[in-house]
Amino acid sequence: MKPNPDILIRMANDIGAFFVGESSPEEATRSVLNHIRRYWDPRMRAQIVEQYQAGATGFDDHVRAAIELLARGKP
Repeated sequence: MKPNPDILIRMANDIGAFFVGESSPEEATRSVLNHIRRYWDPRMRAQIVEQYQAGATGFDDHVRAAIELLARGKP
């Protein structure tokens, strides 16, 4: 069963909230990206990228930037 897309966005934003205190927005973005790559199941990563590419809304700014990097396959 696929997780609800809204749940994935909320989970990503919760991760982003944890990292918002990083030294810069770029560092927060990188930390969110690293966390999602390390701890999320590949199917969850694929789903959130699919939602992002379909124009899903509700992402915090640095979370959206992290998902964009994930979608582009950036390290």
